[in-house]
Amino acid sequence: MPDERALRDQVAHAARGLKSRGLTAGTSGNMSARLGDGFLVTPTGVAYDALRADDIVRVKADGTPALGGLAPSSEWALHREIYAARPEIDAIAHAHPKSSTALACARREIPAFHYMVAIAGGRTIRCAPYATFGTIELARNAVEALRDRTACLLANHGSIALGPTPERALDLIEEVEWLAAQYIATLQIGGVTVLWDAEMSKVLDKFKVYGQPREKGRS
Repeated sequence: MPDERALRDQVAHAARGLKSRGLTAGTSGNMSARLGDGFLVTPTGVAYDALRADDIVRVKADGTPALGGLAPSSEWALHREIYAARPEIDAIAHAHPKSSTALACARREIPAFHYMVAIAGGRTIRCAPYATFGTIELARNAVEALRDRTACLLANHGSIALGPTPERALDLIEEVEWLAAQYIATLQIGGVTVLWDAEMSKVLDKFKVYGQPREKGRS
């Protein structure tokens, strides 16, 4: 099991990155990292600029927070259900970035208008059906939209990205936001030419060895 203190630092640092990278406003959004059979998650209602490692909340697999700390994010169930469904994932980023959220409010997925859509693991970045925030229904909708993917949009809500570390999950949610902005811009100038399935299959194969080799747990 990773060192809890170091992991708290990583979650807090990545959460502050949501704000500094312009991916969220106010206290919306949340970050987490798997720890043992539970996880660490950002607290509800705490400004990112003031967030410290000690503020990060440890939550058990049943959703029970550790005693004596702050209350966990209202979306703790979202994180719990994803970790349960995806044992290979160790970190989750959720936010309300402008362009991703605009598409989510239109309930539009991101198609293969650009080969980098494959960075989320498939030919599209899906949009999960709407459900009230903080509910198990929302969590289950997200799990399904993330099937064989590492990112998705949440209808009328925002976006979510998965990774091996908090920093990598943060990087991915930022990449999805760039793709969302580019897709919207393309729609504004007349529409998109979507890449064909065979080409995206080729790209997905290339992405299996894309970038520098990284050790598990290293960002």
